Amino acid sequence: MKLTKTKLEGVIILEPKVFGDNRGFFMESWSKRQLEELGLYYDFVQDNHSSSTRRGTLRGIHYQKGEHSQAKLVRCVRGAVFDVAVDLRVKSPTYGQWIGVELSEKNKKQLLIPRGFGHGFVTLTDDVEFMYKADNYYCQESDRGILWNDPQIKIEWGIDEPILSEKDKRHPALSEINESELF
Repeated sequence: MKLTKTKLEGVIILEPKVFGDNRGFFMESWSKRQLEELGLYYDFVQDNHSSSTRRGTLRGIHYQKGEHSQAKLVRCVRGAVFDVAVDLRVKSPTYGQWIGVELSEKNKKQLLIPRGFGHGFVTLTDDVEFMYKADNYYCQESDRGILWNDPQIKIEWGIDEPILSEKDKRHPALSEINESELF
């Protein structure tokens, strides 16, 4: 598995080895042993799968606070997304900064997002299926979010009017969130 570090400490792009022939392809999308050989130690306990039917659907920016925070290994298994991680670690030198990467069924890239980061994505195609592993269980009481178009973070989503859930429309800006709600 190829590992590429990003400007945000701990956020890593992973590219699995893909073996293809006239029948299709085979790849190991997750191998605890392989990641441990790369110095990455995660114990994923939950798999999540979302479907978005229309291009321009934006999900995020989400995180869970406190003891319920989650590391995630995300990938797009159908279609394509622009996937984003935002550093929410208050004492980090990259606090409030973000990285984005295209994940698609074609490139098979994955993004490893450690605890302490917000996460979101926008669909670049119709009929997207997105999967991710989490190292902690979902807890509704710890569920938090940041406004998708936060003027401080300035994510370049490549879309002006995304399709949003009511919940995602109401998230506060980063400047409106008490530091105790972050990392």
